[in-house]
Order: sequence, then structure tokens, then C-alpha cells
Amino acid sequence: MASINLQASRDWQPSHTLPIIDEILAQDSGLSLTPVTAIENIVDDITSCWVDKNQLCQLMQVLRFDLAKPFEVCFDITAIDESERTCKAVHVSDFTVSYHLISYQRNVDLRIKVALGKQDKTLPSICSFWPNANWYEREVWDMFGIVFDNHPYLTRILMPNTWHGHPLLKTHPARATEMEPFSLPPLKQDEEQQALQFDPEAWGMKRQSQDNDFMFLNLGPNHPSVHGAFRIVLQMDGEEIVDCVPDIGYHHRGAEKMGERQSWHSYIPYTDRIDYLGGVMNNFPYVMAVEKLAGITVPDRAKVIRIMTAEMFRILSHLLFYGTFAQDIGALSPIFYMFVDREKLFGIIEAFTGARMHPSWFRIGGIASDLPKGWEQLVRDYVEYLPKRLDEYEKMVMQNSLLKNRTINVGAYSTKEALEWGVTGPGLRATGFSWDLRKQRPYGGYDQFDFDVPVGERGDCYDRCRVRVEEMRQSIRIIEQCLNNMPEGPYKADHPQTTPPDKARTMTDIDTLIPHFVNVSWGPVIPAGEVSVAVEATKGIMAYHLISDGSTMSYRTRIRTPSFPHLQMLPVISRGQMVADLIATLGSVDYVMADVDR
Repeated sequence: MASINLQASRDWQPSHTLPIIDEILAQDSGLSLTPVTAIENIVDDITSCWVDKNQLCQLMQVLRFDLAKPFEVCFDITAIDESERTCKAVHVSDFTVSYHLISYQRNVDLRIKVALGKQDKTLPSICSFWPNANWYEREVWDMFGIVFDNHPYLTRILMPNTWHGHPLLKTHPARATEMEPFSLPPLKQDEEQQALQFDPEAWGMKRQSQDNDFMFLNLGPNHPSVHGAFRIVLQMDGEEIVDCVPDIGYHHRGAEKMGERQSWHSYIPYTDRIDYLGGVMNNFPYVMAVEKLAGITVPDRAKVIRIMTAEMFRILSHLLFYGTFAQDIGALSPIFYMFVDREKLFGIIEAFTGARMHPSWFRIGGIASDLPKGWEQLVRDYVEYLPKRLDEYEKMVMQNSLLKNRTINVGAYSTKEALEWGVTGPGLRATGFSWDLRKQRPYGGYDQFDFDVPVGERGDCYDRCRVRVEEMRQSIRIIEQCLNNMPEGPYKADHPQTTPPDKARTMTDIDTLIPHFVNVSWGPVIPAGEVSVAVEATKGIMAYHLISDGSTMSYRTRIRTPSFPHLQMLPVISRGQMVADLIATLGSVDYVMADVDR
């Protein structure tokens, strides 16, 4: 059998961005001082620039608007409580705020860092440069207590308004055993009920005219069309939506905080529950980030198996989207047919991993086990089966005149708007912008596979569905190539930091037994460092930003999910719609609330 030679593959490597810093300084941008105080060398090779907080806005102005090829995307904003960190550079203070920017035209990332002291936890807001910074800054304030001056609406976003403290501070408890038992006395209950009362002005809504009063409609937090515990407050003018405020956080369970209390290995099952429809796709960026920190090279066979199973979960997620989207529009039959297709694929996943939706199957250094005997026939039967079913659904759903009337030119946005709001994945490609990490920045061996990147034209509900349908066909192509070209060899790296470690290392002498015991019970010690790794997940780009302090646990785990910025864009695309149009728009976004709230 032929095999894919992944040893010769070239995963995307970030181009060095120091010339961009020189270009910034050469701009006639009005910067009176040198904005960059230090350049930090980080494992992921993304240039990280330390900047004086007083120069931040001037620098962001240049990066966003003054460069010939600007950084049009604010990919992520997060913070780090540095108070307990031992392995840190001299320019690190009590807190660090980290801005991750992307220039698609350059295919380059840039990380801007600002150091803050405990007594001066304030920064200027950058919402005027990137509108999607709004929610990211609110999250940093909610989790760390860092204030962003001139922010349009700096309130809690994931925690309830009655919450005391900021959960991602190192001083905040990480376990229930560190706190008093929960109680809800009558006075506290009254306070909580009072906080739930809706005040339009407090939510940033404005009266449209002196003659009209507010008219509101609560959609959710428990409603079948919001696909999870998610509330949208709609301001209505008759049946037309004038404004809306998405209210998230009902599903928040501290996934990043849990990353700071679990070993590197034992945290893998937690990643499955982020995009809970993505399965091993959630494991992918996390284990690759740890492997990059530890310097682990994954064997060819493990790489191809990872890609094959990740694409299987892309199909599983898109099939669920396809069926529920049609159901939201009013077509009930397709979802039952598509769940049959999902069950057949779950049978293959179960044969591979022993589990279904949340197999937690990827490991640091490879995968948990090799493929079972007879796996080839299982996969071959499915890649021959699904395309015929997709052809049937084309007539049943995509060519359905009712669905077309309900979705074409509904919920549309342009490429420019998508970039401003941080939209990635099918939602971005539906606007006609062909950006897929598997092509533009191949990772894990994707550069060895032949597949196309489907794009739309209008960026509306119909195109977002169309792109996902075509992506399933491309996933079948990738899986078939894995099937026909599966390499031989080990399924896990021969490296002391892999998990679980090689048991053969226990039987030689006590000096091999003790490290094995420690690695199994406490987990591997990952070298100190910082890394960010992203993948083209089912909903868009998902990234893990990990910081190791040279310990058995992560010092800081940041999960950048695609659904978070996607929902932030709802007020932009819902104004002027009818409520029925909003239902179609929500379905076409294809979000998961655990992916939003973490």
C-alpha cells in the first residue's frame, strides 16, 4: 500500500515579523516615542512585542489603518495573572494583556503585550479600531478586573452581575473544596431576583424616538431556536427588529480555570466539551500546543489518523447543522435522515476509540491506540455511502424553493464586516473570501492532501449552508486519501513526555520505573514557555494559547473559540429583520454555546 510521506511535508511556519516592526516605526504615524520596548522570543515563533501602555492606541492605529497591508483582524485578547509565575522575563509585571492580531494579506500574526501593575490595572479600549474587541475586553475585565477606559459597555459578560471577584485571578479559588458550602438565604435570593430584572438603558439600548416606547421580546435562554442556553433581548418595532442584545454566560463552567488545576494529560477530556459536537477536533490544537512546548515530533501514522478522525467529526458536526438548519426553516424530515448518517459514522468512531461524541482520543505525542483490525472496510463503506446521500439532500434541502426564499439575501454580511468582527471558518468563506488554515497555514500534515476550499458569494444564510455542504464532500476526499495512503509505523512518539509514557520504560531498573510512575500519576513536566496553536475546526478557527511555568500543569490556558465572535455580530446582521429571519440567521451561524461560554 502506498503511504503519505509526512516526513517531507512542510507545515506552515510563521514568517518573522520584525520587518513589520521596522515598517511601523518608519511610518509617519505620529508616534512621538518608540512604541516597542522589547521583542520576546516565543516557542510558536509569533513575534511578541512589549509595548508601553501610553503608546498602545497610537500603535494600534498604525497596525489597523496606516499600513499598506494592515492587520485587519483582532483574533483574540486575553490576560495573564503573573503574580505566581516563576519563569518570567524581566519586563513582565503583575499582569499582562495580550493582543493577537492577524494580517490575512501578509499571512502573518503579531502579538502585542502590555505589562500592568496591581495598582494600575487600566488600559485604553481598542474598540474603535476593531469592533469585536468589545466582548474580548469585557471578558478580560470580568475574569481579571482590568479596566478598559472608554469602553462602550464594560460589564460582566460570562459571570452574573452579582458575582464577587474575578475568577481567573490566581487568588480566586479553583475548586469547590476551597470555598464555603453554597447557600442561598432569603436576602441573597431577593438580591439575585432583583438583578434579573431587565432594564433596557442598562443594557445599552436607546429609545428610537420620543413618541415610541420600548417594545421587547425575550428569545431564550430556553428556546429550541437558540440552540442552547442563550438569551437574545430583541427591541421591536412591530415585527421588525430594531436592536438586539445577545446575553451569554449561562453555559460558562470555567474551562480555562480548570486548565490551571489539571495535569497536561488529564485536561484532554475537558477539551472535548468545548465545541461538544467537534469531538477530537477539540483535542487537536491542545495536544499540538503541548507538543510544540515539549519539542515532540508526532509519527506519520498518528498524523494521518488524526486528520482522518478530525475530518470525520467535521462531517458529524456539519450533518447536525444541516438537519437542524432545515428544521429551523420548517423542513422536518431531513434531520431524521441525517441522524441516520451520523449514527453510521459514530459506529466507526466507536470502533476506533471506544466512545462516540467525546472520545478524548488524541494524546500528547500521538493517539491513544492504533486502528482496529478491519477499519479499512468500515471507512471505505462510508466514503462510498455518504456522497449519494448528500446528492439526495441537495434536492430535498438546497433546491427546496421554500428554503431558498427564507435564506437567500437573509442575514448577509460582507467580507469587510466579517473581518472586522473576527468571523472565521465557513461564515467567512461564505462571503467569497477563501481562507482555510488547512490551506493557508497547513498543520499536522494537511499540506500532503488534495482538497478544495468551497466559498460563497453573498455571505447570506444560504451560502453559509452551501459552504458547509461542500465541505463535507471535501472531508470525504481527505478521508479517502487517508484510507488509501495510511503509513505504517507507531501511533505515538517515542518521547519521555508523551502520555501515557511507554510502559517498556518501567521494566529495566528503578531509574526507569520512577519517571514512569511520576508521569502517570502527576503528568509530564513541560518546559517553561508560551505557545499558540490554531486549527480549522468545525465552527471556524479554534486556538489554544498555553503558558508553561515548567510544571506538571498549565500556568495559563486560553481557549480562543470561533463561536464567541460570531455571536457578537448578531446585532449587526439582525437589524431590520423579522423574528423569523433571525431564526434562520441563528441556525446558519452554527454556533455551540459551550464553545461561546467555555
